[in-house]
Amino acid sequence: MPFTMSAAIFYTPDAYSTSGPKLMGRNSAGESFLRGYLKYSDTDAFWVQSERSEHVRRFAETVKAAGRHERVQAVGRANLGNLAQAGTVYFPAPNIGDIAWHRGLFGHGAWSLCGITHTLASAGAMDGVASLLTAPVQPWDAVICTSSVARQAVQSILETQAEYLRARLGARQLVLPQLPVIPLGLHADDFVHLESRRALSRAALGADEHTLVVLFAGRLSFHAKAHPLAMYQALERAAIKLDAGKKVLLVECGSHANPSIAKAFADAARQACPHVCVLALDGRQHDNYQNAWAGADVFCSLSDNLQETFGLTPIEAMAAGLPVVVSDWDGYKDTVRDGVDGFRIPTLMPAAGLGRDLAARHALEIDTYDMFAGHTCSLVAVDIDAATLAFDRLFASPALRRQMGEAGRQRAREAFDWRAIIPRYEALWTELAAIRQEKAPVLTPLKHAWPARMDPFDAFASFPTRRLTPQTRLALVDPDVEASQRRVVAWCQLEMVRFAHKVIPSSQEVRQVLEAAAAGPALAEQLVRPVDVRRRPFVMRSLAWLVKLGVLKPLAEESPTQA
Repeated sequence: MPFTMSAAIFYTPDAYSTSGPKLMGRNSAGESFLRGYLKYSDTDAFWVQSERSEHVRRFAETVKAAGRHERVQAVGRANLGNLAQAGTVYFPAPNIGDIAWHRGLFGHGAWSLCGITHTLASAGAMDGVASLLTAPVQPWDAVICTSSVARQAVQSILETQAEYLRARLGARQLVLPQLPVIPLGLHADDFVHLESRRALSRAALGADEHTLVVLFAGRLSFHAKAHPLAMYQALERAAIKLDAGKKVLLVECGSHANPSIAKAFADAARQACPHVCVLALDGRQHDNYQNAWAGADVFCSLSDNLQETFGLTPIEAMAAGLPVVVSDWDGYKDTVRDGVDGFRIPTLMPAAGLGRDLAARHALEIDTYDMFAGHTCSLVAVDIDAATLAFDRLFASPALRRQMGEAGRQRAREAFDWRAIIPRYEALWTELAAIRQEKAPVLTPLKHAWPARMDPFDAFASFPTRRLTPQTRLALVDPDVEASQRRVVAWCQLEMVRFAHKVIPSSQEVRQVLEAAAAGPALAEQLVRPVDVRRRPFVMRSLAWLVKLGVLKPLAEESPTQA
């Protein structure tokens, strides 16, 4: 069976790399996706959409480094229409509205667009989702939702925007993209080797056989990731109930944005869990990262933040064979099976209608996005009693830890490895193509595909005294064709004329027009007849340029009685 093309990747290096100065979840997810796509894609060519040749080169190098030898096809704005050959564009964000307008210049049914959710709480993300209803997004487009709760959040924004459009404009027909739920993936094999270095890693962590090591991995941000106070309190309660000689070591493996945040974590841990040893490791250092994962007994992530929509670290922990204690929150609801892979701890959030002041402060930019996220998470609670009970059970039973760890390991490999996820992406892109082939041909064409970017000679048609049409009568200013040609050549030496070379006809086309005009006054449509039929519209409008240069002149319009 021959390979089939999958999609053009909308590529900027920072969206697919964790090597930048600011590491966010979307960077990690993008890097992992691209690696998985290059490893498992069933394609005969890798398409890339980018505006910079340097980025195209880096993409091609990444393809080669992945051991793929298929050709790389590059598309930029100068040849954007070639995306019709790719069939789909994969855009690493949910706001596909802007690129839908770009597509409209070539026909709204020319190709499909596929975005994906990351955080949905930022102003940019929410505006991007809301704009899907007014941008020319089609049923053959999609926004992949990485979790069921992410899909519900997207639908909530769309339904509220639809309500506004109905009230404001009486809108009755709303066109939506597909909203499939496909989780993020991981490379399960990356975590297989960890067991072999367990003893060395635990020694590096200072953990003996009586130490229970609990791992939190990820950004160490109390306001934008996971507030640690519930974890600290639950671990403290569990630690003081342990048999004599046993102790708990909490490893926080990640990075703090600045020293003040690092101090805030240390101060809180010292006060909330004095019987727990807390070790902060810079997760950007390879050895620290490996030791933290290999030496752990239990993984914990009690996320309580709106900016989280999926959460990669719990499925990474499952792939590493660790039982997990996570909050019953966001994408964790989809990935962790309570009582099977670990425990999901109940969460509590205020009822709708009680956060309008927070939304207003964010909307008016009184609060930054970080503050908005921090204020909201301060009002989200994680059940400390339930978390304590989860730790109690896992600390008391090595057999339960092994059982849950093995269940999670199997689930991570079967459900979340990119080997299983990439075919779901490609199946979606195939489905979008089928919808496009069925429905795009009956799409009603509009005079202007992009109203805010109309033909300037249409949008500003009221500006001139008269307009150049096929029926406009024109004549040579100087009946000597050779003199007229020399005049054009001379003017074209001037920078103020030459700068517009992309809209200037060729010397041969100018000659053809001048020779046609030499026979006497003629209609514009007659002057361009000698020109190649494919170039006639271009040369037709260039007649105004020849008038601008003083080579042609428009004649007075004849009245109906004169005609």
